Amino acid sequence: MNWLLVIAGAVVGAPLRYLTDRAVQSRHDTVFPWGTFAVNVAGSLVLGLLAGAVSAGVAGPDLQLLVGTGFCGALTTYSTFSYETLRLAGTGARFFAVANVAASVVAGLGAAYVGSVLAQALWT
Repeated sequence: MNWLLVIAGAVVGAPLRYLTDRAVQSRHDTVFPWGTFAVNVAGSLVLGLLAGAVSAGVAGPDLQLLVGTGFCGALTTYSTFSYETLRLAGTGARFFAVANVAASVVAGLGAAYVGSVLAQALWT
């Protein structure tokens, strides 16, 4: 039955990723992949919140499967991040490629940390 929790989370996360990516990207006239950046940072924040909730003892394995593996797994996208970074580098937008890598790593880790600290503050 665990796989049903993963599927249920992914059923929400995957369309939300697509819709968010399109909405964000349509508002920016640049080659920088703002849509993918936004969903990856948002997913990192949610996963940080979940990790903090698990650490505080208020979230269990079922919520981890539903939200962590299913929802966040479908919302975030390492493959698209990689493809878009390589595409930027290949088309001569090397500055944007490097900026995408650096900003994604820093913002993603920062969002996960903030989420974890926030969850800890709320539930301990």
